[in-house]
Amino acid sequence: MLPPRLFDRTLHRKRLDRAASGFARADFLQRRAALDIVERLEVIIRDFPRAVDLSARSGALRQALRDSSAAQRIGMLIEADLSAAMLNGRCGPRVVLDEERLPFGRQSLDLVVSTLGLHWTNDVVGALIQIRQALKPDGLFVGALLGGSTLTELRQALTDAESEILGGAGSRISPFADSRDAAGLLQRAGFALPVADVDRVTVSYEHPLKLMADLRLMGETNVLADRHPHALTRSLIARACEIYRERFAGPDGRVIATFEIVTLTGWAPHASQPQPLKPGSAKMRLADALGTVEHRLPRDG
Repeated sequence: MLPPRLFDRTLHRKRLDRAASGFARADFLQRRAALDIVERLEVIIRDFPRAVDLSARSGALRQALRDSSAAQRIGMLIEADLSAAMLNGRCGPRVVLDEERLPFGRQSLDLVVSTLGLHWTNDVVGALIQIRQALKPDGLFVGALLGGSTLTELRQALTDAESEILGGAGSRISPFADSRDAAGLLQRAGFALPVADVDRVTVSYEHPLKLMADLRLMGETNVLADRHPHALTRSLIARACEIYRERFAGPDGRVIATFEIVTLTGWAPHASQPQPLKPGSAKMRLADALGTVEHRLPRDG
């Protein structure tokens, strides 16, 4: 069965193309995610002869690597993006691709990194499976995507404004992955040693319209496949901004916006990796390890 079509990928590419020229003015999340990924790579003492940076956008990962010891262990870094405009004007190997249909051969890569792009795929697990298949055994994947708490304030303000004005509300902000299930995505895709971490970022804005402008510059505006039946009108936006400021403004009048960055780390399976013990194979009782006395539960009847 095909996964449900949540997002219009063609529209998403057009939004990224539109955002490319001004992306550097609102790339703070991309740079934060890239720096975090590079810090993780720094503590892994091994070489990655061939690496791919998915959703490379304006090249935040390559920039973060310039001052990092991890750069010495990465050979060829291929920058990839859904938007050709995002890759324009840079040197080095680049490829325009769709994260839902990766063009890489099986077991051809040592490292795959993804910085804030996979949350726009219609089938995240399917994309992760393709990444795992492209990795060599014991190859590494590190990916950052936006999690479920992202833009919770804007979501609430738009929903309540629409309910007041139109008598009902629909989806205007993308659903994001639940951070509690993030490691499970890697397990379902067949990765070994899955780990998921959450970084919640609170950003302060002078006005909610400034946040909306940043989302446009990021190429992160709504591309849900099922279009909302009512367009955003000036009155709806104005009321949403009023609600936003009433609920989420600080003493200085500035409003907050929450972004949740979920970072996934997983390895393509290899025989050298630690394996879980078979049930019943433990050589020590839990009670002995904890230094306690074991009490048997009474049997029913």
